[in-house]
Amino acid sequence: MSKPSSSIFLSPSERSGKPKELFFIWFASNIGILGVVYGTMIVGFGLSFFQSLLAAMLGSLSFILVGLTSIAGKNTGANMLTLSRAAFGRKGNYFPTLMVWMSFVGWLAVNVITGTLTLLSLLNVWGLNTTSLLTVVSLFAFSLLVLLSNLFSQKVLVKAQTIFTYVFGLLTLLVIALLIPKTNWQALFQINNGDWLTSFLPAVSIIIAGTGIGWVGAGADYSRYQHPKTSSQSVVMSVTLGAFFPLFIIMSAGILMTTSVPSLGTADNPINVISQALPSWMTALYFLTALGGLIPQGILSLKSARTNLQTLDIHVKDSTAVFIHAIIIIALPVYVLFFSQNFLGDFQVFLGLVGIGLASWGATFLVDFALVRREFGYDEKLLSNKAEAINPAGLLSWLIGIAAGLAFTNTSFFTGPFARGIFEDSSLGVLLAFIVSGVVQAVLVNVQSSKSRGVESGKMAK
Repeated sequence: MSKPSSSIFLSPSERSGKPKELFFIWFASNIGILGVVYGTMIVGFGLSFFQSLLAAMLGSLSFILVGLTSIAGKNTGANMLTLSRAAFGRKGNYFPTLMVWMSFVGWLAVNVITGTLTLLSLLNVWGLNTTSLLTVVSLFAFSLLVLLSNLFSQKVLVKAQTIFTYVFGLLTLLVIALLIPKTNWQALFQINNGDWLTSFLPAVSIIIAGTGIGWVGAGADYSRYQHPKTSSQSVVMSVTLGAFFPLFIIMSAGILMTTSVPSLGTADNPINVISQALPSWMTALYFLTALGGLIPQGILSLKSARTNLQTLDIHVKDSTAVFIHAIIIIALPVYVLFFSQNFLGDFQVFLGLVGIGLASWGATFLVDFALVRREFGYDEKLLSNKAEAINPAGLLSWLIGIAAGLAFTNTSFFTGPFARGIFEDSSLGVLLAFIVSGVVQAVLVNVQSSKSRGVESGKMAK
């Protein structure tokens, strides 16, 4: 691998991180109460208790995809979408970078919506009834908390995420401990198995879209601070387990709550509904815990979104970048909170559509990394502004995967021509997009390698 020698890569002095830092970053970013909503979504697919737990486990383990992309960041010291230029070309990378940026902005909006609903519920506990004015104030207050994280350096981020892990991780466990006794175990165990193909697989697919695939575009953004000699296996394990433990535990709590709070899966404000299963003395602490768990997710989403703007060659002042993101993460929640008023429905559509693009990008990147970059590395000329404009193999693999995923997807916006049978009203398009892009990329990379070997053989023969 060529040694890094430009601003594309972090300097050696900045790369002293240890794997445990990645564990805390990803643990803190997944202790949010949104995991409970995931749990109720799983049961909503008509799964039994055992199937629901299995789906939660597989969905949480999908963070291994983030762990694998993190290896590239550890090896080079470059961020995720800069590394992506090797697979797509400098200009070809604009399209997936824009898509990944939109996904992070979307996640920011989801965090702000959830944070706003949580803050409103907390204010209700303190005697303030929800009004349009109070909703607007809560929206601006939580947005400001997230935007202030723009001031965090990597060292401050690691310390903050470590604190969040211990404090809000323990508080979340306390909330779960209070909820478990309210579970109607008899009703839970009486739920029959759902169909493994038409119910279980779509449930796993939608959870993967919101967990591993949802964050796959950010892996190297944080692993690039790792020491270059850090074990790749340690990086993968730290990222995967850091996310797995909180995700699986909190999703499991959501699964259990479906018997004690049956309206959770259809509520306009699921955060408020959860509080109904808690003792009154715990309600305020629960909402504070939920807020604390949401902030780290917003911090990572904003940090990666801003990094992606720079990869798009959009260089603006910090204040301008913050203003751009502020407008978007306020406008989208305003639509959901005041016009759509269907948080869970909009959330599932968002996961499905964004998941298709991210799944295709992740598969293309990982196959390129496994078949090419692990052997030849990321030469600086592949990532700089002088790089090849378009890498046809990568861009074509990504687009074909997206086309395949959308063709088998049915949403409130459109219906794909093949969204029938097991694909109707399911999120299997996400898994299909991942598989198709990965296979196409593997084939095209091998074709390119064969042509290269043929050219070299011809030169040698002459």
